[in-house]
Amino acid sequence: MTRLSTQVLIIGAGLAGSIAALRLADRGIRVSLLAAGEEAENANSWLAQGGIIYRSEDSDDAQLLAEDILTAGCRHNDAQAVRFLAGEGPRAVREMLVERVRARFDRHDAGSRLEEEWDLTREGGHSRQRIIHSADHTGRTIMEAVREAVRQSPCIRMLQGYTAIDLLTSHHHTKGMTYRYQLENRCCGAYVYCESSRRVVTMLADVTILATGGVGQIYLHSTNAAGAVGSGIAMASRAFVRLENMEFMQFHPTSLYHLEPRRVLVTEALRGEGAWLVDSRGRRFMTAHDQRGELAPRDVVARAIVEELLASGEPCVYLDTTPVRQNLEKRFPTVLKSCRERGIDIRSQLIPVVPAAHYFCGGILADLTGRTTLERLYSIGECSCTGVHGANRLASTSLLEALLWGVSAGDDIAARLEGGLEPLSRVHEAIEDWKSLGDERNDDPALLAQDWTAIRNIMWNYVGISRTEFRLARAFNELRALSRTLHDFYRSTPLSKPIIDLFHGCQTACLITQAALRNTGDLGCHHRV
Repeated sequence: MTRLSTQVLIIGAGLAGSIAALRLADRGIRVSLLAAGEEAENANSWLAQGGIIYRSEDSDDAQLLAEDILTAGCRHNDAQAVRFLAGEGPRAVREMLVERVRARFDRHDAGSRLEEEWDLTREGGHSRQRIIHSADHTGRTIMEAVREAVRQSPCIRMLQGYTAIDLLTSHHHTKGMTYRYQLENRCCGAYVYCESSRRVVTMLADVTILATGGVGQIYLHSTNAAGAVGSGIAMASRAFVRLENMEFMQFHPTSLYHLEPRRVLVTEALRGEGAWLVDSRGRRFMTAHDQRGELAPRDVVARAIVEELLASGEPCVYLDTTPVRQNLEKRFPTVLKSCRERGIDIRSQLIPVVPAAHYFCGGILADLTGRTTLERLYSIGECSCTGVHGANRLASTSLLEALLWGVSAGDDIAARLEGGLEPLSRVHEAIEDWKSLGDERNDDPALLAQDWTAIRNIMWNYVGISRTEFRLARAFNELRALSRTLHDFYRSTPLSKPIIDLFHGCQTACLITQAALRNTGDLGCHHRV
C-alpha cells in the first residue's frame, strides 16, 4: 500500500501529538498518529523529570505565573499566549491528565485523592511552589497513562516506525496547474517513510499536525531523545511556513558529565529543593553571578557554569545534594539510579555536571489553536513557537504548553470538521506519489557518522551557549557547504531513516545559525559576546 488516507494526520507521538489525538478521537474523528521510532520512549516528553506546572495556593497565581514566564523570557514573549497558558493550563491538567488518563502525581498523603494534597515543588525562575510531579520521572508517568489511553481508542491508528519526509501541499505536489493557480496553498498530508517495508507512503489528510519535538540532537551534548533533529521545522521551512525565534536554544545547566551519546538530565528540581552548585574545590559560585543563586533562570546558570569552567580549566562543576539527601530515594529515584549505574553514589558523592542542549524556544509560528501560516497545517509542542517562552523557557512550562496546545488544536480541528470543513478528496486525487530520484548504494555509515560529527561540533562550538559574529559566520559557511553536498547525496541515494534524519538535521542547523547571525542583540538564550 503506497497511499493511505485519514481525516487528521499527526506527525509525532509525544505528549502534544498524543493529547491532540485523544481530543479528536473522543469526538469520533479518525486520526493517524505517526511515531518515527519503534520504541515509545523516543520522544522528549518521556524524558521530562521535574514536573508540570499546575497552580500555587495563591488566588492570583495565574497573574504571578504569567509574570514569572515573562521575566524568564526577557519579555520577548507573546503576552496573549502567556496569559492563555497561565489561565487555562490548570484546567487542561485536571481534565486531561487527572480525569481523562488518570496520571498519578505525588501527594503529601499517598492515599489521598484531594487536589489540595498534591506535593507542590518549585524550580528556577518560579516565585511560588506550583509544580506537581511524579518523583523525578514525571514525563514517563504522564506518557505511560496517555499512551494507554491512545492504545484503547478505536479512532486512533498508531503507526510506529514511520518517518515523515516532506509535507504535501496543493501548490507543490499536485499534477497539472489547477491547484497551483489558486491563491491559497493548503497542506494535504505528508510523504512518509515506512521502515518495515522500506517504502515511501503518500499519507493523505484533510488536516495535518506537526508535533515532531525538539532539535537538541544537532548539538554535540544534548539531553534530548535520539529523534530530536528538527524534522518538523525542516519540513515546514521547505513548505514556506513562517518560523520564529529560531536563535533561542536553551541549554540545561546540569546534565551528568559522562561519555555517552545522550546526556542524562539531572533535574532542576534538585536545585529547587536545596541542592547547590560547587566547583572542584567545593566552593559555591552561583551567587557571584546572580543574586538568585541556583534558582536563577537556566540561561543564567548555564553561562555561569561555562564561565567557571573557562576560568578554571576544569571539565565540569558539581552538584552537592547534601541538603536533600534524606529524600533522594523517594523524590529523585531516576537521578539516583542513573548516577549509580555510572558509579556515582549521590547519597555521599558530588554529581559531576555540565550544560547540554535541552529545549528549543523557537520553531514554527503557531497561534493559540496551533494554526500555522499554511492552511490546514497545525504545529504543537516543542517544534512550534507559540510565543509562550520568548527568549528563554521557564522551568516546567514545556509539558504544560504541549498539553494545552494539544487540547486547543484538537478542539479547533474538531470544531472545523464538525462545522463542515470541506474534505480534500479532489485535491488528494491530484497528489502524485513519491518518485525516487536515484539508486546509488552510497549510504556508507561512516559518511553519515562523519557528517553528523561535523554538524554537532559546528553547532556546539559556534552556535552554542556563547556566540560571536565570527563563530556564527564560520558556522554558516561550513553548514552551507555541507548542505549542498547533502542535497546531491539525498537525490542520488535510496531513502533510509538515517539519511532523512541527517538531511532534516542539517537544514535545521542552517536555519538556527542564520537566525542567530541575523540577530546582533544579546537576549536570553541567544548570548552574543
